[in-house]
Amino acid sequence: MFINKSVIYLRDNIDFPPVNDSLDDGLLAAGGDLSEVRLLNAYKNGIFPWYSELTPIMWYSPKERCIFKPDSFKVSHSLKQKLQKNIFKITLDQDFAGVILSCAKTRRKQETGTWILPEMIEAYTRLHQSGYAHSVEVWHKELLVGGLYGVSLGRAFFGESMFHKVPDASKAALHYLCNWLLERNFQFIDAQMETEHLLSLGAYTIDRDEYLELLNEALNHTTIKGNWNII
Repeated sequence: MFINKSVIYLRDNIDFPPVNDSLDDGLLAAGGDLSEVRLLNAYKNGIFPWYSELTPIMWYSPKERCIFKPDSFKVSHSLKQKLQKNIFKITLDQDFAGVILSCAKTRRKQETGTWILPEMIEAYTRLHQSGYAHSVEVWHKELLVGGLYGVSLGRAFFGESMFHKVPDASKAALHYLCNWLLERNFQFIDAQMETEHLLSLGAYTIDRDEYLELLNEALNHTTIKGNWNII
């Protein structure tokens, strides 16, 4: 590691500085790479990458964390109607590439670009091939209209991004994931940064110390690796 002012620049060593050293915005370190071993080490320590094409890789550990409990998801009236009518077909790990590419192409409010850069796509695709990263796909009339992807370790799921091309498709993906994880005694979904949209769906914010306690407890359990579609 190389220290430049208040930001630690990572080199070949995969270790991160203590998360309590993060800045007010959660920035903990910069640099390094997106190798599988470094990414998994980051998630195990409550750290995630988030950066743009104009910056080096940036690693964050916010003082507050937005999470879902698998049973806390709030089903809106419109989503409930669609689920009752079976408008969507939902699958697991059937089109990871389609989901992450769609997430990368989705433009959100107050965003001028995407943080899901080509090297991020390559890195998470490798995690998917290794059985750590998973996708939920939402289909309508044989078209991929929504979904999400993230990383699973122990009984924790680290949500990375979701998208929708028709109303409620991403909500349907998250609802399905919550139910799937609830059946397998997962403890939480890490939604990372708080937004009004996530809070409206049932997410809530906890401080970093509480988050790390939940994370350490979740990591005491065996990771469900492989293609979740066949589990």
